[in-house]
Amino acid sequence: MFDIDEIIRRAEAARDAASQQLNESMEKSRKIAEQTMADTEKADAERTAAEKTAMEEVAEKQKAEEQSAGQEAANQQRQVEILGQMFSQEAMEQMAANQEQIQAEIARQVADCAAMGVEDMMNQLFGEDMGIISAAMETLAMEEDEDDEEEEPELTLALEQELYRVLEEKLAWLDTLPEPEPVPYAKNDPRWSRFGILLSGIISTLNDHDLDGMDVEEHIPVLEQRIVSLVRRSWGINGRGELLDTVRYLTREGYALRYQLYCEAETPEELFEEDTDEEEQESICRGWRFVQHFKSRYRPEFLLGWDIGRAAMLARWGCYLGWITEGEAVGILWELSQKAVQELHSWREFARSYIFGGLMWKLICGDGAAESYLGYLADAATDLLTGSAEEEEGQWRECPWPEARRIGFRV
Repeated sequence: MFDIDEIIRRAEAARDAASQQLNESMEKSRKIAEQTMADTEKADAERTAAEKTAMEEVAEKQKAEEQSAGQEAANQQRQVEILGQMFSQEAMEQMAANQEQIQAEIARQVADCAAMGVEDMMNQLFGEDMGIISAAMETLAMEEDEDDEEEEPELTLALEQELYRVLEEKLAWLDTLPEPEPVPYAKNDPRWSRFGILLSGIISTLNDHDLDGMDVEEHIPVLEQRIVSLVRRSWGINGRGELLDTVRYLTREGYALRYQLYCEAETPEELFEEDTDEEEQESICRGWRFVQHFKSRYRPEFLLGWDIGRAAMLARWGCYLGWITEGEAVGILWELSQKAVQELHSWREFARSYIFGGLMWKLICGDGAAESYLGYLADAATDLLTGSAEEEEGQWRECPWPEARRIGFRV
């Protein structure tokens, strides 16, 4: 039987427990709401303070800028007043015009730089406008450099005579330089390899190439691109076949043969062909006058130093670029070495030959800057014989010229 009183008692107890839990939940919710409101009010207060501070800083900055601008304007006005006292109104207007021209020139140069090609940028990086590098580049040309657009002094007869005099001075100077006596080399002497590389010494020195081995530079892309650009632009050589053809031309004909033909011609007109234009005729006349002036003192073989020095440089460049193998380059330098020793007898004579041929080339090209070019060549030869500030002894001096009679050559 159910106890109604017990049921009622339990129901009241459950109600009281539920009421207590509800009150506790409401109290907890109230506290959370109060905390949230407090946090919100605190954040609003901090944000308001930060915004106020920022606005104050902006206002102060604007005030300072206005004061600075006012001061600058006052300074500019003062400068204008001072200049007005020093210069006339016309002078002031001219100064303003000059300023506009300067700004326009700056804009033009910026545009030129933006439009500059990769090769032009490389030229800028390697300083081709510097005199000694320019001279080194000119040394690489086989014939006339028709792409050179720089204005040079006109080659008059008087200037030609002056260049002859300068050449004589340079040749006499080289004769005074100290050099060890030639020494005998056996056929298998390892010094032949060193000697062949040093035949490229003058061009290598002008280009700051390495002379300690076959490679002219480190094998990095920027230097390889520089060398291939020099060979292609200055010589018109684009690969293995053209390189070998040019070396063959220099060793079999070259300027030595041209000098001989000019010696044998009674007049320059004998050297003209039917299709020789006026510019070529003038070039031949300059070369013919040079040869007639010197032919009583220098025979055609004297030009071999000029031809051999450039052929040796081409062999090293070709090897560096991978157009010929190192074995082929070694063979070419061996043949060039034997030819050099057969006709020339010292590094001094080799250098004199190179400078002599260099001036003939310059005159045929019609280049009025030949005097400075002779100076660069003579300086390079001097460093190779006597040493420079970086080297105690010249590299030619360290490798004596081979004695011809001990290897069966005609003296």
